[in-house]
Amino acid sequence: MITEAEYLKNYDATRFPSPLVTVDSVLFTLHEGKLCVLMVERASQPQQGCWGLPGGFIDIARDQHTRDTALRKLTEKAGVSPSWLEQLDTFSGPDRDPRGWSLTIAWFALIAWVDCAPHIASVSDARWLPVDELDGYALAFDHQKIIETGLHRLRQKTMYSLLPVYCLPDTFTQAQLHEATEIILGQPIQRKSLIRRIEASGMLEETGESVATGARKARLWRRKPDVDIHLFSRNLLAD
Repeated sequence: MITEAEYLKNYDATRFPSPLVTVDSVLFTLHEGKLCVLMVERASQPQQGCWGLPGGFIDIARDQHTRDTALRKLTEKAGVSPSWLEQLDTFSGPDRDPRGWSLTIAWFALIAWVDCAPHIASVSDARWLPVDELDGYALAFDHQKIIETGLHRLRQKTMYSLLPVYCLPDTFTQAQLHEATEIILGQPIQRKSLIRRIEASGMLEETGESVATGARKARLWRRKPDVDIHLFSRNLLAD
């Protein structure tokens, strides 16, 4: 019987065909009252000129995890680094990429517009596209399916948490969180239900400051440092 060390020394990784393995990120933000997703125009073949999600191949010398790849590619291609990022799903098959059998590990994230606008403006091939206007663009590979999956997950998590705070600036009003939640869900919600969640989640705290909103002043809130997302047992519309 050979030892594991002997087996690994003689192991030939080329015995089995290897698929193409990439990482893609569905990065959402809110801008001018619309939910937008970050897309990058492909500069080379395959599908040159189409719009695709920011992503690319894993660098096994630098990336300890596919999360590292996702963050590295977002930084390289768009100059942004979201504070919240979660693995979405794996998409695979022989027909999704003309180069051959491939799989991509998809991540999805949220970022505030104020944290990304200056960076995106300096990148000529990156653009924020409203999710409800994607039919007007030629999208690469199966990225339409990946975006739809990300949007569905985003809406589901919004139903059971205060996830939309990651689309907002460092300080925000309850009205801004209310508006962001409605934009993401695509439907109205009761203000009192959201207020109950703010109080019960333990995620947010008042800054002690306020901002003028018309004739009144609104209190400013912020996320507590290093806080985790609180998940509720009931969805927001059932509260």
